[in-house]
Amino acid sequence: MIGQYKVAVLLTCHNRRKKTIHCLKSLFEAELPLNYLIDVYLTDDGSTDGTADSVKEMYSNVIIIQGNGNLFWAGGMRLAWTEARKQNYDGYLLLNDDTFLYPDALIQIRNTHNYSIGNYQQGGIYVGTTNDPITKEYTYGGHCLLNRITGHSKKIEPKSELIQSCDFANANILFVSKNVVETIGILSKRFTHVLADYDYTLNAGRKYFPVLVCSNYCGSCEDDHDKPWLSNKNKLSDRIKYLKSPKHLAYKEYLFFTKYHFPFSLPLIFFKLWLKTLLPAIWDKYKR
Repeated sequence: MIGQYKVAVLLTCHNRRKKTIHCLKSLFEAELPLNYLIDVYLTDDGSTDGTADSVKEMYSNVIIIQGNGNLFWAGGMRLAWTEARKQNYDGYLLLNDDTFLYPDALIQIRNTHNYSIGNYQQGGIYVGTTNDPITKEYTYGGHCLLNRITGHSKKIEPKSELIQSCDFANANILFVSKNVVETIGILSKRFTHVLADYDYTLNAGRKYFPVLVCSNYCGSCEDDHDKPWLSNKNKLSDRIKYLKSPKHLAYKEYLFFTKYHFPFSLPLIFFKLWLKTLLPAIWDKYKR
C-alpha cells in the first residue's frame, strides 16, 4: 500500500460508559496495518453516566460529537459519519460501542480490502463477524439470502483463510470504502435504530459493490437483542407500543424496508407483525 491510508472510526453511545471504554481500549490496542492512520469520531447521545468525560480523560484524541439524546443508533452514527466526511478519509469503520475488537481485526480488514481490489478492482464493504465472549458462537455479521423474494437468509460464519461474499450485514464491525460512500452516501434517514445497516449493505449490493466477510472472527459482542415480541402476559397497549418502538419491531420502518427490498413479501410481513402483537400465544406456538 503506497502512502498513508486514513480511516475514520465511527461510534455512537448512550449511557454505556464501561462498554464504550472497553471498546475503545480494544481499538487502540489492536495491531495497526502499515501506513494506516485512524481518527475516532464518537457521538455521545445525551449520556448521563459520564461517558464523554471518561473518554476525554482516557483518549483525548477521540473527537466527541454531542447528540440530543434522541438519536438512537442510526441517528448517532449518521451524525458521526457526517462530521467525519468533512475530512478526506479512504474508508470508514462502523463500530458498535459494545464490541471488543480482536488484536488482528484491522489486519483482517486490510487483507479483505486487498482481496477486494485484486478480485473486484474496487473497494467495497467488509464485515467483521463477532462471537459471544463466553460461548464463542456467532452473534453478528454477514447474511446470505436464500430467497430473494421473501428475504429468507442464513448467517455466514467465518471460514479460516476464506473471504466470503454476503448480501447484507450487521454493522457491529463494518468497514466501508470511500468509493462506496461517494456513490450511495451514508445510512438512510428513514431508519431510526434497527435495519439501517441491513438497508445500507443491501443498497451497496444493488450498486454492485462487493460486500465481503472477513476470513476470521474480528471481535466479540454479546447478543443483547430482546425477544422480538411480547407475550400475552403484557397488556395489548404495551404490545402495540413495542410494535411501534424504533428499538424493537419498528413497525413503519420495517414495512418500508420490506416494501423496498422484498416487496412480494410485504403482505406476509404485515400479517406476522400483527399476529405476534395481537395473538402472541399463537405466534409462540408457530415459532416453536
